[in-house]
Amino acid sequence: MRLLLSAVGRARKGPERELFESFAKQVRWPLEVNEVEERRKLPIAQMRQSEAALLMRGIPDDAVVIALDERGETLTSRELAGRIGQWRDDGRACIAFVIGGADGLDETVRARADLLLSFGRLTWPHLLVRGMLAEQIYRCQQILAGHPYHRD
Repeated sequence: MRLLLSAVGRARKGPERELFESFAKQVRWPLEVNEVEERRKLPIAQMRQSEAALLMRGIPDDAVVIALDERGETLTSRELAGRIGQWRDDGRACIAFVIGGADGLDETVRARADLLLSFGRLTWPHLLVRGMLAEQIYRCQQILAGHPYHRD
């Protein structure tokens, strides 16, 4: 199983990128990052549509899509690990995580998602969300392996 992170914006050097990289390098599944950026100044609805097209490009049609969305489900780490483990056991070849831009995700991405996942009701900087996501992926890996990294 391979993992794909498709995100709006470019991670520059700094603590957020370092956080992401520190956890991403511990993930045993192949993890590919696709950073996209719409440089044109567009009205919000058009910006979301353009970003959606860029985000979804390169995601296989049969991939499991997990979209990070403030209106999504709040899961425990064990619940997320259970879902990832089920998809892995079902033979799904790719899980794609999608992080939208400052104006959120277009409805086409939300409709395509197999899971809308929220990191709570607070608003988080998008680059920090990448680090949080990488840590949760690593945590899920460790839960599925029976490693004591995660404690209840």
